[in-house]
Amino acid sequence: MSAIENSKLAIIGAGAVGTSLAYASLIRQSAREVVLYDINEPKVEAEVLDLAHGTQFTGASCVSGGADLDMITDANMVVITAGARQHPGQSRLEMSGVNVGILRELMPKLIKRAPDAVYMIVTNPCDILTYAALHFSGLPSSRVFGSGTVLDSSRLRWLLAHRVGVAIANVHATIVGEHGDSEFPLWSQARVGPISLDQWVADDISPVTNGRAKFSEAEFAAITEDVKTAAYRVIAGKGATNYAIGLSGARIVEAVLRDEGAVLPISSVLTDYRGVSNVALSVPTVVNAEGVSQVIEVPFSDSEQALFQHSADTLRATLDTLGLK
Repeated sequence: MSAIENSKLAIIGAGAVGTSLAYASLIRQSAREVVLYDINEPKVEAEVLDLAHGTQFTGASCVSGGADLDMITDANMVVITAGARQHPGQSRLEMSGVNVGILRELMPKLIKRAPDAVYMIVTNPCDILTYAALHFSGLPSSRVFGSGTVLDSSRLRWLLAHRVGVAIANVHATIVGEHGDSEFPLWSQARVGPISLDQWVADDISPVTNGRAKFSEAEFAAITEDVKTAAYRVIAGKGATNYAIGLSGARIVEAVLRDEGAVLPISSVLTDYRGVSNVALSVPTVVNAEGVSQVIEVPFSDSEQALFQHSADTLRATLDTLGLK
């Protein structure tokens, strides 16, 4: 496959996340055509009309949609955002049963209409649902993946950029594992420009040297917790996280539809990745028109390896309770 000129993006679910993803995709011109589907016909038609009214300002991209699933026919990429909403204080894993049931019914209908598409799961818990979607679809594992920790990694980079006073684009740090409570940063691989955070921490001549702030282990722990609980704080205040996941989702869409070969921490079902198999977790991955092109083997410290195994065990336990082997 290669970059798709007249690309068609289908978004399943016209809730806060789906509409934000559609909006971001139009503004960023992630796809030539954006189609929004939802079973709530008045809601989805109103959302599409509202988006369409602004397409004078979004270049050549166009938007359509409705409650007829046939509208997604021959989509190049399908993004699933439909599912039960996460409530304040509720973990992503606690929503598993309901959303797996929705996917079980939905995936065959989607595959029938868009058999050649790449599928991305955004609905939470996205790792569990990525595994389920692959199981229900019968597609190659490269063509079904989750949005994973792309957003979590953006949250981490934002915090680090503000801490050290550089542009976010110059911070290179990644959250891996579950998109949820067992996720963790790969501190051993984190950098600001060409300088590793280990070197930054080791610079103890003064609290600030050459504009670089010194980190402590306590601060690393606080930043990790801040990233892990960010969604809960947003949900408690406004009921849903939508803008940032819309933007990060659009970025992943572009990596596929433009055949970029971008390295992003998406979630895919792993096979013997650092000893972990048969579970979907986020690790740095090359994303192109095939979907998952290559899962990158990244060095882990001993403590990071233990955290990664814990994340895998956490998700496997949930999959077992759902009867997904």
